[in-house]
Amino acid sequence: MQIPPNVTDRAFERLSEIGASAEGKALRVAVEGGGCSGFQYNIDLDDPKDEDMILEGRGEKVVVDAVSLPFLAGATIDFTEELIGARFVIDNPNATASCGCGTSFSI
Repeated sequence: MQIPPNVTDRAFERLSEIGASAEGKALRVAVEGGGCSGFQYNIDLDDPKDEDMILEGRGEKVVVDAVSLPFLAGATIDFTEELIGARFVIDNPNATASCGCGTSFSI
């Protein structure tokens, strides 16, 4: 069994602020091939599916599909607000390298 990703309270709070669960949506975190380092994150509001791993907190949901789960084992999903903008971020211990913008990584 793989260690599921961790979702911070700050990420769940942001989902609550934008009303994700009120719209029946969850934050989907997926890993896809591509980007400048080989893999990239796809983060979007989506409908939960039966085969998803569902992480719940504060009445909100974050979902990860079965294909992406091994790439996100032990990762932390957070929300940050900086001068360059606000966004969901992933601290992934499986990534051996990443690009400057943080959306692409290699394993």
